[in-house]
Amino acid sequence: MPKFYILDVFAEKRYAGNQLAVVRDGQRFSDEEMQKIAREFNFSETTFILSENETDGAYGVRIFTPERELPFAGHPTLGTAWVIQREILGREIGTVTLNLKAGLVPVDFTYQNGEAAELTMRQLPPEFGNQIDPARIAPVLQINESDLDPRFPVLEVSTGVFDLIVPLRTLDAQKRVKIDTPAYYNLIEKLGAKAILTFCPETYDPNCRLNVRFYAHYFGVPEDPATGSANGCLAAYLVKQRYFGEDSVDIRVEQGIEIGRPSVLHLMAEKTGDNIEVRVGGRVIMIAKGELVT
Repeated sequence: MPKFYILDVFAEKRYAGNQLAVVRDGQRFSDEEMQKIAREFNFSETTFILSENETDGAYGVRIFTPERELPFAGHPTLGTAWVIQREILGREIGTVTLNLKAGLVPVDFTYQNGEAAELTMRQLPPEFGNQIDPARIAPVLQINESDLDPRFPVLEVSTGVFDLIVPLRTLDAQKRVKIDTPAYYNLIEKLGAKAILTFCPETYDPNCRLNVRFYAHYFGVPEDPATGSANGCLAAYLVKQRYFGEDSVDIRVEQGIEIGRPSVLHLMAEKTGDNIEVRVGGRVIMIAKGELVT
């Protein structure tokens, strides 16, 4: 019977970060069965490792939310690579590459006392889309236009999936964000981005540089506790806009505190010429494992 694992990703301790279910031997399931299993787990994402053998140097993986399949998502990428390293390979390895719908994503490992200490994924080259008038986004978030940071744009960014990046001025503004669902759907029907990331420079944890919140009603996730793909978009945004006055970032950000799932993500990005290389890292913790009844 196929084995499955329940993980906390981007978690500094158990029962924090973002939950993930990973299923092995995914090639035995049809698309419909994968979708049903993801709906049964009801986490933000469930991944299926198609085969325990590499094909052309990569492991085929598919990612599902309870609502639909995704081409790319961050915490499922890290968590699935962790399962491959620990449960399938059973040895230290520098890099595991996943073959996702969006393309090949390498995940690098660092180790401490024989255990994976941090995983880091190298994301696809960023793309930048539409700039959105602050007057359009403020009502969606149910905050004042003055709560947005006027120095930086509201911008669509993709490192595999487009997200709308929204800079806020204060933590107070972050706390007051509450999505107006009809206004949200009215906005995203005209955009490539279907999810919204808001961030501000005030934090709960002094070791983190930014506070992040992420809303993805379209994907069945009203608010996500930790979002690697969207934070990759944020890292690219920070470099493109020179948010910290530099062409590179190497910072830790906090997410999920407002919904009781505190997460820490390590964002790294660097601009070289016209290119921006993005990496997002964090820790993975095993919560449970078992077998699916088929």
